[in-house]
Amino acid sequence: MKTIDQLLKEVKRVHFIGIGGSGMCPLAEILHANGYEISGSDVNESETLARVRKLGIPVAMPQKAENIEGAELIVYTAALLPDNPELCAAKASGIPTFERSKLFGAITRIYNNAVCISGTHGKTTVTSLLTQIMIMGGLDPSAVIGGRLPLINANGLVGHSENIVCEACEFVDTFLDLSPDVAVILNIDEDHMDYFKTMDNLIASFHKFCLATTRTLVINKSDLNVLKAIEGVEGKRIITFGSTPDCDFYPENIHMERGAFAAFDVMHGGQKAFTVQLNIPGEHNILNTLAAVAAAYASGMEPADCLPAIEAFGGAGRRFEKIGTFCGIDLFDDYAHHPAELEVTLRSALRMGYQRVWAVFQPFTYSRTAMLMDDFARVLSLPDHVVMTEIMGSRERNTWGVTTAQLAEKIPGSVWFNTFDEVAQYVVDRAEPGDMVITLGCGDIYKAGKIMQKLWKEKEAE
Repeated sequence: MKTIDQLLKEVKRVHFIGIGGSGMCPLAEILHANGYEISGSDVNESETLARVRKLGIPVAMPQKAENIEGAELIVYTAALLPDNPELCAAKASGIPTFERSKLFGAITRIYNNAVCISGTHGKTTVTSLLTQIMIMGGLDPSAVIGGRLPLINANGLVGHSENIVCEACEFVDTFLDLSPDVAVILNIDEDHMDYFKTMDNLIASFHKFCLATTRTLVINKSDLNVLKAIEGVEGKRIITFGSTPDCDFYPENIHMERGAFAAFDVMHGGQKAFTVQLNIPGEHNILNTLAAVAAAYASGMEPADCLPAIEAFGGAGRRFEKIGTFCGIDLFDDYAHHPAELEVTLRSALRMGYQRVWAVFQPFTYSRTAMLMDDFARVLSLPDHVVMTEIMGSRERNTWGVTTAQLAEKIPGSVWFNTFDEVAQYVVDRAEPGDMVITLGCGDIYKAGKIMQKLWKEKEAE
């Protein structure tokens, strides 16, 4: 069977099953810009579908067998269930059919400087920030980002250079399909353990990711698991960032403005490169910023040239994103779905001087909820109020027998509801001026925030 790299040199018509996905849409746009005839299908209307339709790409709904007619190559999202009718038809058709990560890997091999951002936490923020640095620094990159970058109002970009910035996710080892020229490792923490089983297996996968890198590793020297992952890796340039002066890039003179926004000196090789005031909250974003600067440096930029983009960066979409103020209540939205991410986000929120912090959380996947339940309970006990939805199973079936009710029993004072309407109404009825409400999770919990906005606007109109 021919590889996808070979097929891309021969075919013209590529069909995407699930083209509206945040990881699928940018790949379709890149192929479209390179002259391929693209079609797609999906099950829900979205902003990404509107974007691909503007390019003249037809999108069929719903997903069904006849949508694949005429395709020479089929790409599908990993979010599909195995019995999806369009996917079943594709696999039975004889048309070459590949999961999205295989195409993603082939695309990274088209570019001479593929910068791939990996790590358990912070990937979208760093990928977004590095993309903004490269755009404002004149490097004209392409990009595949796991969230929306406000500068371009999209989660992907087709540039006209040899630079591409990619978010590289470790889930089921999909990042091993990529071919990084520069690999960034932000951190390695316990996640996706239904697949990896042990930390040793997870670290071993990051080790393979390092070995696959052609040129440069940009690593967090302050993370012990990252240091384990690079053991035995030879023949690569290594650039380090971290919290101490033995790193190539490190911070000095840190001040936390308004309790949550870091101002600090970016040090490079023992010398001050520049002083920066971040406009994204959370102490964790100090290291995220250093990672982006180090990756830009690995791509040929001078560290000081990163400053304008960093100061202009207000965060990626759904990464501690301020939605607005309604009835005197500030509404935020964040993608955090792992206990470590939730803890960082909630501790930052609690430092921002609000009267009370309301966490509105949607657990994501049964396996993660079951395996990390005690950690979720611990960090969700931090805010003043916790309101939850039922678990979003996504790609899983509930063989664990786990429910949100079980989690709620471990969090004093927490409540949970089956619908977003109930969640929104509960919060709107009880939140007061001076409070922060933050929706949390990587599923569709942001929809509860939209309902809250509607209810608050109705209150304001009264």
